Formats: sequence, C-alpha cells, structure tokens
Amino acid sequence: MFAMVIDRYGPPEVLHGASIKVTSLGPFDVLIKNYATSVNPVDWKVRQGFLQARLSLKFPAILGWDAAGVIEQVGAGVSRFQVGDKVFTRPAIDRPGTYAEYVVVNENLVAEKPTSLNFLEAACVPLAGLTAWEALVEHAHIRSGQRILIHGGAGGVGGFAIQLAKAMGLYVLTTTRKVNTEYVTALGADDVIDYESQAFERVVEDVDVVLDTIGGTVQEKSFGVLRPGGILVSIAQPPDQKQAEEHHVKAVWFFLEPDGKKLQALGQLFAEGKMKPTVGNVFALRDIQAAHVLSQSGHSVGKIGIVIDPEMAYQH
Repeated sequence: MFAMVIDRYGPPEVLHGASIKVTSLGPFDVLIKNYATSVNPVDWKVRQGFLQARLSLKFPAILGWDAAGVIEQVGAGVSRFQVGDKVFTRPAIDRPGTYAEYVVVNENLVAEKPTSLNFLEAACVPLAGLTAWEALVEHAHIRSGQRILIHGGAGGVGGFAIQLAKAMGLYVLTTTRKVNTEYVTALGADDVIDYESQAFERVVEDVDVVLDTIGGTVQEKSFGVLRPGGILVSIAQPPDQKQAEEHHVKAVWFFLEPDGKKLQALGQLFAEGKMKPTVGNVFALRDIQAAHVLSQSGHSVGKIGIVIDPEMAYQH
C-alpha cells in the first residue's frame, strides 16, 4: 500500500511516500480501506521526536491517528463489525498510523461513521473530538448551568469542546484571535475574548471549568479565573498542583485513551446535528508536509483534513 512515512525524526521534509506492507490482522482486528485522515498537533510533535519518552517509533514509521473508511476484512474473533461497514476510528498509537491507504485497528477502537458526515468530515473527528469528550465529560464532569473557559476555541479540540459544552447546557467563554470571532460564535461561544488585545485573566472570573489547550503562562493565569472548587483540565502540560491548592481548585492533565464506545456516543451528537466538524483546510496525502507546516504554525482554523481516496472522501 502507499503511505507517507518517516525514517527519522525531524522537520516536515522527513515525510515521504513509500510502499509499505499492510500489517497482519489479529483475531480482534479489522482492516479498514482508509479514505481520509487528518493532521493533529500530536502528529508533528511525534515527528520531531518530542514524545519519544511516551512513544518510541520503529522506522519507517507511519504517523496519523484519525481514519474513516470501509472495513475490508475482519479477524476471526471480531463480533461488532463486518465487511462493508462504514467506520471511523482513533487507532492505538503503538501501531502503524493512518497516513496510509489501509489501517489495521482493534475493533474496540472503531465506531460506525455518522451518516450525516462524509468520510473526510468523519476523519476529522476522532482524536480531537474524543479529547474534548474526555476533558469535559470524564475529567471536568460538566453539567448544565456551569461556566467554562475554553482556550483556543478556533482549534480542533477547542471547536469541538465549544459545541460539546453548549450541547450539555453550559455558558461558554473562549479565547481566540479577533479574526476568528465569528467562527467561534457560530460554534456556540457565548463570550469571545480576543487574546491579542485583551488579557483574559482581567475580563474572566468565576468559571467552573477551564480547558487549557495552550499551556505555559496561559495555564498559570487560568488558575485565577476559576471559582473555588473549580477545575482546570489541560491537554498541553501537567499543571502545577501547588498553584491549584493555593487557589482551592483541582487541576488535571491527561493523554487521550481512545475507545470505540465513547466514539460511538460522540458520533451520535453529530448524527443528531448537535455538533459538526469544521474542515478548515484540505490536503492530498502526498502533500502532507504542507499540512504539518500549517498545523505547526498554530493558526489553522478547525481541522486539517487529508484526502487519501479522492473519489470516496466526500461520499457519505
């Protein structure tokens, strides 16, 4: 199969096309003919070698952790899916990734593709959508009537988090650049802070939850806008527990643990029209170097979609 691979850690230029053998199926694996994938910040962090302590690659390595396509083969023990099913998934990070024409995934990490989404849209949901789900539902335990501050609302995780919080009845504040104000407002944000002209810590107060997608000084200043008993959930870096104690709040950091059943529940919100993916930029698989450059700039809006099969990516 054709795949974009890396033979070493480094800049976007280390990504190149190659012919790679498809991984053999285990008894509980499915083989997915991959029509589309997407680029997430974790992709270029792995490519540069920043996450070697957590993920040690065997070269040549295929990156990518989003996929949407059709099942072409199932293992002997597979019970949830059959050949021909339209699915999407966030695969395990310790197996070959999704910058490829085929991907082998354990059935427990797979979910039915929402019929409301085409394959490209569906491929932009799993990693970022599940990250928002775990942050808000499983760690922050959000509930209707709460106030939440979401940093980086125009990004992939931030955009899904805004929609998820609104679907669950929260008042949503978010930070973004002024140029993205209309976009995040359309997603459902109630209050938008232009971080280029406003210091969020001076205009935001008494929120129940902060979703930190930035880290650094943004994370440090976020403790001060939480009410006592509130919680900061970070996907950027582990928070300072001493600061959390001083502000009488909780603070957690997590790394996504994918799960097909959670993805199925998330997909239902898309099927019901309560959430929608925004595919801000689209690249062909062979042009994925440029997609990495855009993601690394930090100025992409929504998700960066990657078309693997041009004839099928836009089909439902």
